Amino acid sequence: MTAAPQHRGGAPVGYLDELGAVEAGAVLYLRLWCNGAEAQQQVWNDFAGTLGTRHGRSALQSLEDLCQLCSRHGRRPLMRHHVSCKCLGADEACFANFVAAASEGAREDAMMLATLLVRPDMAPCIVDLAQSLGIALRRMAGQDEPRLTAGYTGTLH
Repeated sequence: MTAAPQHRGGAPVGYLDELGAVEAGAVLYLRLWCNGAEAQQQVWNDFAGTLGTRHGRSALQSLEDLCQLCSRHGRRPLMRHHVSCKCLGADEACFANFVAAASEGAREDAMMLATLLVRPDMAPCIVDLAQSLGIALRRMAGQDEPRLTAGYTGTLH
């Protein structure tokens, strides 16, 4: 593992290759999105190339909105490792588990994890976005969509 960043949220807690496809995708695309316009173009190319233009645009919008809300309403800055780093930081692990839980329809777990990332009043907003993103990542990985729990009110794309 590389040297731990100064902030605990960046402390390495594992490796990307230990994650499932949805979790690893969530971390990779978070890193890419936050790495500037060229990296965001790569995200678009991946999403559109795998999901098609319409679904790719929807996934991209979910990721963009999720990143913006986490940045604007975060409890603190979300720490990330470099795009090519094989380590998994503590904040990244939380984000990965959050997206995975939301994609599985585990809304209560996703809400709890969301409160670690943003103010509690913003948690419902980011859970819906994480669910849309997570389902897109499942599709990209060739995984079936899970059955959503009763009471889900978001839209599936």
